[in-house]
Amino acid sequence: MEVEGNRTLVTDFIVVGFTSDPFLRIILFVLFLVSYTLTLMGNLGLMALIYLDSHLHTPMYFFVGNLSFLDIWYSSVYTPRILSDCVSRNKHMSLAGCAAQFFFSAGLAYSECFLLAFMAYDRFVAICNPLRYTTAMPKKLCVQLVVGAYAAGFANAIAHTGNIFRLRFCGNSVINHYFCDAPPLVKMACDDTRVYELIQNAIIGCNVLATTAVILSSYIGIVGAIVCIHSSAGRRKAFFTCSAHLVSVTLFYGSILIMYSRSNSQHTPNWDKANALFYTVVNPLVNPFIYSLRNKDVKAAFKKVWGRFLAHE
Repeated sequence: MEVEGNRTLVTDFIVVGFTSDPFLRIILFVLFLVSYTLTLMGNLGLMALIYLDSHLHTPMYFFVGNLSFLDIWYSSVYTPRILSDCVSRNKHMSLAGCAAQFFFSAGLAYSECFLLAFMAYDRFVAICNPLRYTTAMPKKLCVQLVVGAYAAGFANAIAHTGNIFRLRFCGNSVINHYFCDAPPLVKMACDDTRVYELIQNAIIGCNVLATTAVILSSYIGIVGAIVCIHSSAGRRKAFFTCSAHLVSVTLFYGSILIMYSRSNSQHTPNWDKANALFYTVVNPLVNPFIYSLRNKDVKAAFKKVWGRFLAHE
């Protein structure tokens, strides 16, 4: 704590987490440990399959592999801290630690927004121009799009983090959440937050509008192309190539829009925690299964790689 005038400024925080009940904390520790292990195994396994099987060396799976890499990093921003809070009595987090977690949280969230938008464009090219797919989406362009997604994501994170941590925090240092998020931080701000909210809404609005425009325009073109396919088998095949991406977009964008489309006065701790779980824990966990369970290419690659492994034993 620091004293400024008649106010005490907050220099570290107490992150409440989910519950103070020892028994429930043990149960949550087991649940989050299992989910984190599955997240790492699922995403690393999908990345390994894409790397090992040459049939998956296509633009689509290049983006899927990068999405898995991003999800590993993304879940690692939150889950280790959750696990630590479940078994430790020390709930303190420094101002610098809070800023660092917020920065990486924002950077990876924005990066995933852009990556999902570029994946929609990739699906548009694959379905609308299948004969020119490999030439229209060369490896160099795919790499540039992924680098662009990270560059845009972390550029926005710098703006977003600088915007909130220019505020001074005072009074109660308790964050009733399981990570450093904007709504609980704004509630303990000493300063007028109107400028902060204006800048925050502008950053989020511009990014959501830009990425949503790419996704919607891509899928409008995809629907138009699918309608023109005469065979029902061809239409089904085209639809299934997009279904996994649609589920990922719905889960990720849906939970984030629900969280940040409301004003700060409408946020309640329990609702924020439950909603945030979808994009911090659930989405990275289910993404590798979404892209593999109903995917014939991934299943065939798994059988091939597994067969090679058994043959070497």
